[in-house]
Amino acid sequence: MEYSPPPLFKQGAPARVKVAVFAFLSIALLIIDARYHALTSLRQVAGTVLYPLQMAALIPRDAAGNMGNYFSSLSALQKEVRDLKSQQIATATMMQQAQLQMAENVQLRKLMDARAHLPVQSMMSEILYDARDPSTRKIVLDRGTQSNVTVGLPVIDNLGVVGQVTRVFPFTSEVTLLTDKEQAIPVQVLRSGLRTVAYGRGQSGTLDLRFVAPNADIVVGDVLITSGMDGIYPAGLAVARVAQVENVGAGAFGRVICQPLAGVDRNRQLLIVMTHLPLPPRPVDTDAVKPTASARKNLPKMTPLPLPTLKAPEVAPPAAVPPAPAKTVPLPVAGVAPKVSKPAAAPAKPTQGAQ
Repeated sequence: MEYSPPPLFKQGAPARVKVAVFAFLSIALLIIDARYHALTSLRQVAGTVLYPLQMAALIPRDAAGNMGNYFSSLSALQKEVRDLKSQQIATATMMQQAQLQMAENVQLRKLMDARAHLPVQSMMSEILYDARDPSTRKIVLDRGTQSNVTVGLPVIDNLGVVGQVTRVFPFTSEVTLLTDKEQAIPVQVLRSGLRTVAYGRGQSGTLDLRFVAPNADIVVGDVLITSGMDGIYPAGLAVARVAQVENVGAGAFGRVICQPLAGVDRNRQLLIVMTHLPLPPRPVDTDAVKPTASARKNLPKMTPLPLPTLKAPEVAPPAAVPPAPAKTVPLPVAGVAPKVSKPAAAPAKPTQGAQ
């Protein structure tokens, strides 16, 4: 039985021979390619065929490099996102402030325009907060007695009447809105001139006209203005718009519901009307006041009025009276004395005893 080495371990030509042969072939190919450029096409074919193998061999290297770039890029992107979010929040806050300032500027311009058209002096104020009592409709302004604010002054905005100052503190003042249940204002229908009184309805935020006659000239859409009859609100200020008219049976009063025109729920700046309207003096009761002696002396002298001439009534002339018949007197006869009639005796006076 022969023991021969396996084919893997069989040795052919010697190694030195192989090296010499391959070196000679390499030199020959280099000379041919440099001199005649015969291997250019062969090199292109070999490069095309071996390109996928080259890319496959470079995948591990590229994967390792890309993995490092991925994690570094991810951390950089996360940081950039956080910075952008912070910047966006800051920008949104600045934008909101800018929008608020623009709205306030627009409102202030409207208030200045309305202030220029008021016949009385007014003062700008700002709403601080609502009153603590939730059952009332009141707000607190940033003006008080230090700014010469007194109780009873009306408060308005560029759209109409807001309310009235009901309580004053040194640096703040409390304003009761028109929609409060305890508030009333004399108004006049702009279209027909009808005068009435508007009362607040509380939390509903509306006004109503009570005890309105069934045939009153009021329709939906009429604008109510201040009549100025109370001497507090200047006449001609817008108050509300009629939103609903309730007609009831004959002989009963109706009710009219109105929506206020003032924008107290939308704006923070208001105008306080500082000057009360001058009221005419109260007439003096002449029956209660008696003139004194000095006042009588200061009275002007008055010429007496001429008396009218009175005519005597016309009297009819008396009727003619017939003459009385003449008495016959007897003539005296010679030698005979005439008879003289004696006068009748006077009646006797009664005595005291008879009494």
